[in-house]
Amino acid sequence: MVTIKRSEMRQIDQVFGMEGGYVLDFSNRTFSEFFEDEFGINIYDDKYHVRGSSKANLLRGFIDVEDGYLVGKALRKLYDYRSGTVAVRDAAQLLPEDTQKQFYQLVARIESGANPPVLGSLSNAAQVLNFDTVTRDIERALASADKDPEDAVTAACSTVESVCRSILIELGLGLPEKKDIKGLFAAVRKPLGLGTDRDDLDPLIADDVRKILNGLATVIEGIGSLRTHGGDAHGRERGYTRIDRRIASLAIHSASTVALFLIETWQRRHPARELKLHTAA
Repeated sequence: MVTIKRSEMRQIDQVFGMEGGYVLDFSNRTFSEFFEDEFGINIYDDKYHVRGSSKANLLRGFIDVEDGYLVGKALRKLYDYRSGTVAVRDAAQLLPEDTQKQFYQLVARIESGANPPVLGSLSNAAQVLNFDTVTRDIERALASADKDPEDAVTAACSTVESVCRSILIELGLGLPEKKDIKGLFAAVRKPLGLGTDRDDLDPLIADDVRKILNGLATVIEGIGSLRTHGGDAHGRERGYTRIDRRIASLAIHSASTVALFLIETWQRRHPARELKLHTAA
């Protein structure tokens, strides 16, 4: 169950044009199909009629009764739909950048009620930076953790790889010969100022920071090895499970921490530069 302020609900109303009882340009049929196709949910179920039967009230009811992770995911999908349809029809109706950031910050806060804070922060950072591949990898990892932990590990590894690739390409640097998570992380350390040989740290904390940075490299190596030995990227025997949800969650949270740290480091070093999406070649 999600608890949000009335002012925050008005913000959602504004983004999706819900003041008159509608949601964007959905008809009753297409609204139903959207939730069935994206989430396997019957949005016209009685449990969502807590505020009324209009499409806007059904969405408000959905926000009232579902958990933060599902609500956040639905709001992001609806925003993606809004962006696609509005961009095609009338670019003037695109939301101002400040409004977009406020919306993503609200969604991240909603999600943080269901997920550890680092996941909400990473998802928000990825959206603000127009870095949707990270959001997709995290969503895939979280969705797979229970039923398919091997796939969750693969997605967690892809999260860090996506961040590293985009940083290198945006800086005009070549990708390393070994394009796995270990090679990509090693390649971004120096341009981001994360090398252990830096001499600009306060002597009181220098050794501590170096230990943490070395620890991140060890975590990266572990995630990559787990993907190779326990993930699904290289195939697996039918019906054989190597890891359980605990291990998958460990990989997800570890990868999320590293990815968020890299994105925040990019923002600190290049505050005026957008980190754009660069997919694998």
